Amino acid sequence: MHHNGLRTAVLLGALSALILVGGAWLGGGRGVQLAVVVALAANGVAYFFSDRIALSAMRARPVSEVEQPTLYRIVRELSTDARQPMPRLYVSPTMQPNAFATGRSPRRASVCVTYGLLRLLNERELRGVVAHELSHVYNRDILISSVAAALATMITYCSYIAVFFGGSDDDDGGPGFFGALLMMILGPVAAGMIQMAISRSREFQADESGALLTGDPLGLASALRKIEMGARQLPLPEESRLTSASHLMIANPFRGAGVGRLFATHPSTAARVARLERLAGYPR
Repeated sequence: MHHNGLRTAVLLGALSALILVGGAWLGGGRGVQLAVVVALAANGVAYFFSDRIALSAMRARPVSEVEQPTLYRIVRELSTDARQPMPRLYVSPTMQPNAFATGRSPRRASVCVTYGLLRLLNERELRGVVAHELSHVYNRDILISSVAAALATMITYCSYIAVFFGGSDDDDGGPGFFGALLMMILGPVAAGMIQMAISRSREFQADESGALLTGDPLGLASALRKIEMGARQLPLPEESRLTSASHLMIANPFRGAGVGRLFATHPSTAARVARLERLAGYPR
């Protein structure tokens, strides 16, 4: 918990430094003054609204127990077994099978599953996926992941805006169009670097914790195989709003080509399945 809190502070500090440098480059002293205000606002948004940004990226909506009784029952049972508060539940209309958790703490957590996941998995497999996402919540690594997603989204969009407010191309008028274009190119790279700061081991940890919570490692292993196949068949478009939140998901939602590679933070499904099988007692 302390480690993740420190990493969150480092990320917020890095965002502030990036904004201040950009402000000085674009507007000199006045640019720095404006950048200070922007940095404070960006930090506040990243910390307090990171969950809403991630849910909005997937166009998720809250669902009631009447709509999804099985999902509610599974989440309630697992939360009770873990002696933790029940998170808010969301469903994304996306046909690709995937899921993620977001929020600042267990009391403010949300779990989102896609419509494609609900259609593809049986109850045993769905339980394994939900336990994995709840483990992200209980391991306290959703804060760093959610904040990183919010920061990446803001950096990416700010780099696009810079094209239109980059100043003139003379020596005294700031970076001009070409400088702003450079910022547009470096924006996604910076976002990727922020997300790559998130340890890939967190997925292994959530897999193991989730398997221990359900007592069924093979259920999650089966779900991961299906999810990987479904993600390959129905990859998400590599839009900025999705690439910035992709590391939150249980599996990489892209084909692995293009800008999506910058945001890849998942270990291979084969390695994750092998670990789960060893946990279940299968020799490898």
